[in-house]
Parts: sequence; C-alpha cells; structure tokens
Amino acid sequence: MKRRTFIQQGLLAVGALHTMNLRTFANEFTNWEDSDQVMPVLFVGHGAPMYALGDNKYTLAWRKLGEELPKPRAIVSISAHWLTPGRTQVTAAPKPRTIHDFGGMDSRLYEMQYPAPGSPELANEIALTIEHPQIATETDWGFDHGTWCVLYHMYPKADIPVIQLSIDYKQHAAWHMELGKELQFLRKKGVLVVCSGNIVHNLRVLKFQESAVYDWAAEFDAQAKELIDKGNYGSLINYQSLGRAAELSIPTPDHYFPLMYALGLKTAKDTITYPVEGMAYGSTSMRSVLITPS
Repeated sequence: MKRRTFIQQGLLAVGALHTMNLRTFANEFTNWEDSDQVMPVLFVGHGAPMYALGDNKYTLAWRKLGEELPKPRAIVSISAHWLTPGRTQVTAAPKPRTIHDFGGMDSRLYEMQYPAPGSPELANEIALTIEHPQIATETDWGFDHGTWCVLYHMYPKADIPVIQLSIDYKQHAAWHMELGKELQFLRKKGVLVVCSGNIVHNLRVLKFQESAVYDWAAEFDAQAKELIDKGNYGSLINYQSLGRAAELSIPTPDHYFPLMYALGLKTAKDTITYPVEGMAYGSTSMRSVLITPS
C-alpha cells in the first residue's frame, strides 16, 4: 500500500469519530486540484541581503518577473538558507515569520517584513504525495532571506501563500535533482516553485568593487549556462569533476543545490531563458534560470 493511501485511510478511520476534522481535511485537498495552466519554474540568484533594500538591476528584474509571470495560486520556495541534514521538511505555519538570518547588516534590513500567508493545506499535500523521501511538516521555520528578499520585490503585496521546502544537506546533487522531478506535480496545481541560491557562491574571497570579477567565477558561470543549454545535467550533477573554476565557485554546495531542484522540475516540453545575469562582489553569480512551458 502506498504511503499516501495508508495515511489517508488512517485519517478516514480517525475521522469517523471526528466528522468535522474529516470535512476540513477533504476540503483542503479539493482546493489543490490540477489547473489548466502549467506554471513555470524559477531559479534565482539571490545574492547579498543588501540588494533587497532598494532599486537596483537585480530587484528591478525580480519585480519585472513578478509582473510578467502567470500569477501563482501559491509559491514553494527552496532556499539555500534552510538546510536540514538528514531530513526534508516543509513549513506548515499559517502565518510564517520573517527570519533575519544574517548579522552586521544595515539596520533597515531588520525592519523589513514579508507577511505573506503560509499554506498548511499545500504543505500537507506535498508531505502526502512525496513518498521518498518522507517529508515532515513543521511550524517553527518561516521565510529566510533567500526567500523573502526576492519575493519582497517579485510580489510586494505579499498576498500569495508561500511555503518553504528544506534541503537535506547530507544528500548529493543527483538526489536533489530526483526530488525536483517528484515535485513536478506542483506545476499543474498553479504553484510557482522558486529555487533560491547562486550558481557561483564563494564568500571567502569577496570583492567590494562591482566591476571586479574573478576570472574563474565568470568562467564557471558561463560553463554552467552552456551545460544547461545543452541539457548536460550529468556534468552539472558531477560538478566536482568540472575543474578548478567549479571548485572555486562551489566551495560548499548549499547555494548550488537549489539549481538541481529547478533542473529536476524541468520537463522535455519546457524552454529555458536567463532573465537575470551578472556577477556581484567578484565571486557571486546573480544568474536566474527561468523554465517555461513551450
């Protein structure tokens, strides 16, 4: 018996004693029936929190994306800043908090809030649909800066439900891409999946002149784009074998893994464009990857 069927039957048995809870449960899942439109997928290079403070080429591009993409029924964010080694979780709080998960920044950043609602219904749908791995719901986490710094500009009204899916940091790149494939069903339910990280992300060697870019950072950003365009995901999965530029660009894979989810969510009917490009602080790629139905 499938895990989803087992859980649903168990809930039905319990529901015989709790009719109201059963009705609520049924209504929740009815809300997430497939829609006629397949939603795009977005990988976004979120960069430093400071970019969220005002108008710049990145926030203006994010705002344009929010205006041009089909309005989603909900958003699932997979952020480099929620790592849960050994498990995968999804947020199920009805009113998630805004997390200021950084230090020593401009005081205005700590005053910024993103009061979008959560969606316990969608969180439960994901937890029941994905059988491997088992995904647990949790209510303590909110929106980390990999999520809210981008959505603050994409959807400034904060009127779209948002949940976050964590990254099991013990797993390898291929595992994350496979989980991305399992999440493809969300696109038919009007859900926009936003994968937030950076293809190149080396904070150990930052430069604070915007025009100063390391050769190896530009090289790997271009190499990753070429591999994406060719559909050579095997090489992107085995990034450790891509040479010195990749080694310097991905000293740790936390910001790289969200790209694996985005590519896993892509189908053969999709096309890829790059609505945002650029390098920040010498060693951070701000490239975004937009996956849209053909």
